[in-house]
This record gives sequence, C-alpha cells and structure tokens, in this order.
Amino acid sequence: MRKTLVFLVAVCLVAVISLSTAVAQQKKVGNPVISGWYADPEAAIFGKTYWIFPTYSDKYENQVFFDAFSSTDMSRWVKHPHILDSSAIKWAKRAMWAPAIVEKQGKYYFFFAANDIQNNQEKGGIGVAVASQPGGPYKDYLGKPLIDKFHNGAQPIDQFVFHDKDGRYYMIYGGWRHCNIARLKADFTGFEPFADGATFKEITPKGYVEGPFMFIRNGKYYFMWSEGGWGGPDYSVAYAIADSPAGPFKRIGKILQQDTAVATGAGHHSVIQLPGTDQWYIVYHRRPLTETAANNRVVCIDEMHFDKDGLIVPVKITKEGVTPVKIK
Repeated sequence: MRKTLVFLVAVCLVAVISLSTAVAQQKKVGNPVISGWYADPEAAIFGKTYWIFPTYSDKYENQVFFDAFSSTDMSRWVKHPHILDSSAIKWAKRAMWAPAIVEKQGKYYFFFAANDIQNNQEKGGIGVAVASQPGGPYKDYLGKPLIDKFHNGAQPIDQFVFHDKDGRYYMIYGGWRHCNIARLKADFTGFEPFADGATFKEITPKGYVEGPFMFIRNGKYYFMWSEGGWGGPDYSVAYAIADSPAGPFKRIGKILQQDTAVATGAGHHSVIQLPGTDQWYIVYHRRPLTETAANNRVVCIDEMHFDKDGLIVPVKITKEGVTPVKIK
C-alpha cells in the first residue's frame, strides 16, 4: 500500500511539473515572431508600442518596399504593409535594405540603403524618409541619397542612427568590412565635421563585416556588428565596449550565432531595453533548419543578459522566444 501511495505521489508530481512546464512554454511568444521572409530587423519602442522594421528578404530586384510590424506585448504583431516603397523614392530601384529609425520632435525619420552600389559612379546609397507616425506612409526627405559615395572603403549600406546622451545624433554604417561614424546635422539633411575636420571616421573593429548597432549601458558604449557571410550558416554577431561612440573598439567576442539544434545564420540584429528596467532583448534574423536558400530568413527575439562585469552573456537562441510583456 505504501509503495502504491509513493508511486501515485510521484506520478502526480511529474504531472504537475509537466503541466507547469507546458504553461510556462505557452506563455512564451515563440520564434519567429512575424510571418514571412524578413531580415535585418530594426526594433524600436515608441510610447507603449514595440516596433520592428525589417528588410523584405527576397531577390534584390524585388526588394522595393518596406513593411513594419507593431505590438503592445511582443506577442501579437500587426503588419503595416508598404510603409515606404520605391514609388516614393525616385532614385531607389532595388535592394532597399536594413532600416534605421529615430523619432525627433514628433517626426519619424526612416533611414535605409538602396541599389547596392558597387562604386562611386552608380546611383544609390543611404537615404532618409520622413513621416508623422512610425507606421508611415513615409516620403523622401531629401530627394537624393544622404550618402552616395564610398568613404574609407565602406559601402554605404547598413546604417544605424545613434542618439548619444549629449543629444547628438551619429550615423554608424558600412559594408565591405569597413565601418564609419559620422555626426548628423540636427535636421538630418547632412553631416557636420568632427573637431579635427574629418566628416567620416573609420571605427572598424577586428572581424567586422556589416550590420553595426550601438547602445549605452552604465555609461559604457556597446558597439555590435555582424560577422561572416549573410547567406551562410556562420553569420553571427560580435561586440566591443568603449568610453565614447567613436571608440577605440577592441573586439571582445561573439554573442549571437547559430545553434544547429535550433537555426543557422543568426545575425544582423538590433537591441531594445524595456523602459525603466535592466531587461534587454536582441531582435535578429536567422535561417530555419529546413531552409538553405540565402533569402529564407525570419525575425526572432530572445533575451540578452549581462554578467557582473558588464560583459554580454552569449545569447541562447530559442524556439520559444520571450515572455510577453507590456510597456508600463
């Protein structure tokens, strides 16, 4: 009788644990977080809403528009189709990539790359559009690219706009294994030189390929970038820490990469911090294990943590994703 009772108690405990695990898993949002082939996600928080602005992942000739996605809890995402397309940007013909967005004085400035230019004679580069709300519609702000030339060897793609604690805005950008930082004018119509007279400063760390991102935590500047080839399984994210947005940056190591049990090609990311907390998330793209085509990429969100020394703990990419959370 006693053995039977012990057995029944053990069965009940297993059932409770299994149920608790199932409930916990049900509370996760799941990865990927949005449907369709998308990449290079720029995540942002405006008010009490999360936003994701990705690249539409397809052949270059088909990349002529941007969709956006919004959510109040990172679980249920609303699609905002074609917030910007080539009909509004007369000089953009293809390869519209890797959005970056900032809000300033009630206007939303949407930075993007177009045309995948290969030299200074081709038309294209980094442009900017503007709208009165994050979901657009956006219109061309300048009528021409903001950057249309190679400076310090950096292809004008993969722009990120960083708002420093002193109020200044910087553009950090570059492909072809070169990264530049430039100081934006207050109205985003161009650039103003640094104190030494230079407009474009190269800050390329070891291993850099593309996809720069920067944030501040505890007074330190965290500079992140993508390494490897975007079309392959070894795409990944590494980082460095410095005391200023211009560095110098010494590579610390990888913090996001493939897990052959989950997905490959995990890279080109952005980071969001839950307002008023030290809770951080990394928003990135990866390639499902069922896919080998370069453009078959999906957007995912996972937690990002720091150790006691302020170093980023390597991110565990998951199928479950994160727990839904509303912004207070």
